[in-house]
Amino acid sequence: MGRRTLRLSASLAGVALVTYAGFRLLALNATTQGFAYLLLILIIASGWGFFEASISSIAASLAFNFYFFEPIGTFTIADPRNWAALFTFLATSLIASRLSTEAKERALEALARQQDLERLYTFSRAILLIDNSEPFPKQLVHKLADVFELGSAVLYDRRSEEFYRAGPLEFEGLDEQLRDAALQGTVFADPEHNRVITAVRLGSEPIAGLALQGMRMPDAVLQGIANLVAIGLERARAQDLASQIEAARQSEKLRATLIDAMAHEFKTPLTSIKAATTALLADPNRSLESRTETIKIADEEAEHLTELIDNAVDMARLDTAEIHLQPEPGHIAELVNQVVASMRQRIEDRRVTVQNDESPVAIAVDHNLMKLAIKQLLDNALKYSPPDVPIDIHVYAGAGSVSIDVTDHGPGIPTQEQNRIFDRLYRSPSVQHQVTGSGLGLNIAHNIARAHHGDLTVASRPGETTFRLTLPLEPTGVRS
Repeated sequence: MGRRTLRLSASLAGVALVTYAGFRLLALNATTQGFAYLLLILIIASGWGFFEASISSIAASLAFNFYFFEPIGTFTIADPRNWAALFTFLATSLIASRLSTEAKERALEALARQQDLERLYTFSRAILLIDNSEPFPKQLVHKLADVFELGSAVLYDRRSEEFYRAGPLEFEGLDEQLRDAALQGTVFADPEHNRVITAVRLGSEPIAGLALQGMRMPDAVLQGIANLVAIGLERARAQDLASQIEAARQSEKLRATLIDAMAHEFKTPLTSIKAATTALLADPNRSLESRTETIKIADEEAEHLTELIDNAVDMARLDTAEIHLQPEPGHIAELVNQVVASMRQRIEDRRVTVQNDESPVAIAVDHNLMKLAIKQLLDNALKYSPPDVPIDIHVYAGAGSVSIDVTDHGPGIPTQEQNRIFDRLYRSPSVQHQVTGSGLGLNIAHNIARAHHGDLTVASRPGETTFRLTLPLEPTGVRS
C-alpha cells in the first residue's frame, strides 16, 4: 500500500471520527460541527497536502449533509439556506486547504534554499582550507561530493586534461560530454539517472567540465557550484604561479649569492698568492730563507684555493635532485682535526678545543662532504661568537651513532628562529646587517647530514649554542 493511500485512509478515518464524536457523543449543532470539520481539513492540508484535504472536504460535506441537516439520515436538504451553508463550507475548506498547502510548499522551498545556501557556504569555506597534500582539483571534487552528499562527482580540467572523480557511485560513459562542456560550454542533463553536466566558466571562457549525480538541485545552485569551482581552480593556479615566481626569484637570489660568496672566498687566497709572487718579482735577490717562506705561503694559499674549488663542486652536488655519496671508512675525529687544521688562518688565535670520545669502530661517510659540513658548523661558530671565548668541538659515540657537537658561547639564537635557521638563504634579522654571510652554510650542513641518513639539530640559549650532527654507524647509501 502506497504512502498516499495510507494518508488518504487516515484522513477519511479522521472525518469519520469527528462525525461520530459530533453526532453521537457530543450532539453538536451544525455550526459547531462545521467548524470542527474545517479545523480537521486544515490540519490535513498542512500535514499532508491539498489532495488529501480536498477528498476529506468532500467526505466531510457529505457527512455534514447526512447527519446534521434536516431531514437527518438522508442526503436531501429541506431548507434552501442549508444548501448555501453546505456549499460555503465546501468552498471554504477547499480554499483554506489550497492556501495551507501553498504556505507549506513555500516553507519547504525556503528551507531547501536555506540548505542550499548553507551547503554553498560550507563548500566555499572548504575550498579555502584545501592544502598541498594532493592535487587541488582532486581535493576540490572530493569536498564537493561530501558537502552536497552526491553519489558521484567528476571534474574535467581543460588545461591539464585530467579527470578527477569522487563519490561512491561510478560515473562512466559521459567523458566526451564532459570534454565538450569544458571546450564548448555545452550542458547535458539525464533526469532518469539524476545526472547533469555543466561548464565551469571563468568569465565567458569554459575552463572545465563538471558532472554531478545523485541530487536534483535548482539551476541557481548548480551555477553557484560551478562558479565556486572556477574560483577555486583559478586560486590554485594563481598560487602555483606565485610559487613558480618565488622559486625563480629564490633561484636568482641563490645564484647571485653563490657568485658573491665564491668571489669573496676565492679572492682571499688569490690576494695572498698575488702578494707573494709580487714580492718575489720585486726583489729577486732576497735571501733563500725569505724566498722559501714566501713560496711556502703561496703554496699554502694555492692549496686553500684548491680546497675552495672542491667545496664549490661539492655544493653543486648538493643542489641536484639526488646526492650520490662516495662513502669511505674513517674516523669522524680525524675529519674534524683536518678541518680545524685547514682553517687555521680563519681561526687565527681563537681557542678551538676538540674532545674525542669516538668509538674505535670506523664509520663510512663521504669524506669531502662531511668535512664541508664540519667546516660550515665551525665557520658559523667563529662568525657568531666573540673572539675572546672558546669554541668547543666534542666527538662522541652514542647508541648506534656518532655525534659531533660544535658549541659556541655567543648571544644565542631566539627560540622563534631556531626552526628556520636550516632554511636555504635564511638569515636572522637581528644579525644579517652585522655579520657577513650567505645563509647557505647551515642549510648545506643539514643537507649533508640528511644525505647520510643522519640529522643536524640545534639547542640554544643566551650565552651558549650547540649544533649537533648525528650520523648512524651502519653504512650509508644514497638519499635523494
